[in-house]
Amino acid sequence: MSDALCRSADVPEGEARGVDGPAAGRAGLVLVRRAGRLHAFVNACPHLGTPLNFLPDRFLDRERRHLLCATHGAIFRIEDGLCLRGPCRGARLSAARVAESGGLVRLADPDAP
Repeated sequence: MSDALCRSADVPEGEARGVDGPAAGRAGLVLVRRAGRLHAFVNACPHLGTPLNFLPDRFLDRERRHLLCATHGAIFRIEDGLCLRGPCRGARLSAARVAESGGLVRLADPDAP
């Protein structure tokens, strides 16, 4: 699992997980699975660059419909990282391309279609 971010099973449907380590970059990543699709974002709010979570793997709002910045309460759409409410309304989380194969999640090849 050296270049893998995590196992696919570590991010079940409707859940979010934070990943750190060399493959995830300096800020780490947030992985969230919605409608069978895995979405990935840099774990940094566009408002001040602070991590979205205070506690491990606590990224979703109470209704589990949106990503939530624990610092300022900004709400982000899971499908594209758009901020719907909060001090950075209209900004987006930085997306990361990931791919799943062999039961593992890895960063996608930037040159892949």
